[in-house]
Amino acid sequence: MQENAIEVKGLCVNYRCLKSFSVKKSFFKLRKTKVEIHEAVKNVTFNVPKGGIMGIVGKNGSGKSTLLRALAGIFSADSGTVNLHGNSISLLAIGVGFQKALSGRENIYLSGMLLGFSREEIDSKLAEIIAFAGLGKFINMPVKTYSSGMYSKLAFSITAILETDIILIDEVLSVGDAKFKKKSYAKMQELIFDNDRTVVIVSHSSETIRNLCNTVMWLHDGAIKMIGDANTVMDEYDKFMK
Repeated sequence: MQENAIEVKGLCVNYRCLKSFSVKKSFFKLRKTKVEIHEAVKNVTFNVPKGGIMGIVGKNGSGKSTLLRALAGIFSADSGTVNLHGNSISLLAIGVGFQKALSGRENIYLSGMLLGFSREEIDSKLAEIIAFAGLGKFINMPVKTYSSGMYSKLAFSITAILETDIILIDEVLSVGDAKFKKKSYAKMQELIFDNDRTVVIVSHSSETIRNLCNTVMWLHDGAIKMIGDANTVMDEYDKFMK
């Protein structure tokens, strides 16, 4: 029986939205303020086997990024469970994980330590990460000065070179210049060919999902609409989106 790297059962993640109100007018009525609940992920259950590559698709607002953040432990579940079976995990997403006042070099160490790597392990990979990112002198400048493309290059390089057991990728393969897109795509293929590494990819690119993934989960309004073979699901999803 194939070992699972990720097991998710009945996962629900809700957002609680307070409508804007006047503090002065509502001072004595605070208890009556209505809280609006948005169900971002609704009773989602799935497994990803060790070494599997799962794609997640769906229109904007369908819960894809929320699900990835729940898998990464950034968002807590309102109900249900996420079991990673002790595997190390990293989330590759624009706007997640960097301290913008620190330099790119300092963020490499910070990100690596948050992923559970020692300073010595990061030291051994530092030159490779910097070279792959190709940021030149900007590696020593604050991340807040970076463009979105530079940000994604550094984020991808850290995740790809430090190599956790599970990699979660949220739409970053489509960011950056043409040369880096080609390089990052090739690196992603190299990582995927490692049978011990598990990958979950969120992307709006049908071609990326079809070429890289074994299975695909289609989320619609926070719930699973379809899950199965990549080409089978993508055929239905592409027809739906047209």
